Amino acid sequence: MKKLSLLGSTGSIGTQTMDVVRMLKDKGENSIELCGIAAHSNVKLLEEQIREFKPQYAAVFDLNAAKDLKERVKDTNVKVLCGKEGLCEVASLEESDVVLNSVTGMVGLFPTIAALSAGKPLALANKESMVTGGAIACRIAREKNVPILPVDSEHSAIFQCMQGTHKKEQIKKLILTASGGPFFGKSLDELKAVTPEMALKHPNWNMGARVTIDSATMFNKGLEIMEAKWLFDTELDNIDVVVHRESIIHSLIEYCDNSVIAQLGVPDMRIPIQYALTYPNRFESPVKELNLTDYMQLTFYKADEKTFKCLASCKEALRRGGLAPAAINGADEEAVKLFLNKKISFTDIGEIVTEAMNNQPDTDNITVEGIIEADRNAREFVIAAAEKI
Repeated sequence: MKKLSLLGSTGSIGTQTMDVVRMLKDKGENSIELCGIAAHSNVKLLEEQIREFKPQYAAVFDLNAAKDLKERVKDTNVKVLCGKEGLCEVASLEESDVVLNSVTGMVGLFPTIAALSAGKPLALANKESMVTGGAIACRIAREKNVPILPVDSEHSAIFQCMQGTHKKEQIKKLILTASGGPFFGKSLDELKAVTPEMALKHPNWNMGARVTIDSATMFNKGLEIMEAKWLFDTELDNIDVVVHRESIIHSLIEYCDNSVIAQLGVPDMRIPIQYALTYPNRFESPVKELNLTDYMQLTFYKADEKTFKCLASCKEALRRGGLAPAAINGADEEAVKLFLNKKISFTDIGEIVTEAMNNQPDTDNITVEGIIEADRNAREFVIAAAEKI
């Protein structure tokens, strides 16, 4: 039985991970037991998860919510932790065999570092860890000789396609697919009228608010390009993006002989979640079977980087390197909050995050302290810029 620490247990990835755990319950030695869970502040759902899965530890990022949870579950044996320290403690539990980090935002970097430093295999759904601190996380993973297993559907697809070869020099190109979000084909003028309610309606995927908005702006695909650079030790020039509206092909690899391998499946995150937790084995999953005749056709388009400026700006951040990726990520987190609160427009997001990234000085010295400072400065820049709009 594999023991799992699940970070972000009440979010979209976290709750879908629970489905996978339930499905694997009767798989004997391949079943999964939750030894620790962590979330931000949803104590109602946390209590339900504690009573169902009986973890030994539960961390709540919000202090007041942690106090509430402790009172709610005082009749159980769970140990309630709080704050960033509690999150990192659950990420580095001695008894855990694997850690799944599905925390949202840059704060996920800290439990990523904690898990890897403790020598724990890491199933990673927090792309910001790689975007802001990929150099640090990958160095620790190499030193501790532990794997970072991708959970994002696109990176999982690439990882699955790579299982047929172990020779990096045979891979010519990584091709990430993008759904195009709810505003594919729209002009910049049309996007000016977009409301938060419109942007939160993704055509294919069920995700949290920030990821859904990022998908609508295509910032999310920019983050995935930056993450792919670190996960697969490759360069920007070897990473392409193609818009694939049906979200059936999750990503592809082109080899040196121009052969292309793809991973297909219905758009359901439980496939990549389960593969990361059971790798290298595969088992029956709760996901429905793919029937290609249900779709009739699969379409592909070039990504529009002029209209969706966030994608081009993320590429530029990756070219610059240093702390530019941390700055653009922090700027986007803040800009999305402002958009959801109707303080800025949809098209303002791309303009402001680009300006914040350009405001970040170049440096080759990447430290956790530097990442925190770049993140903070970018957020302050966005808030100040929004007040002038």
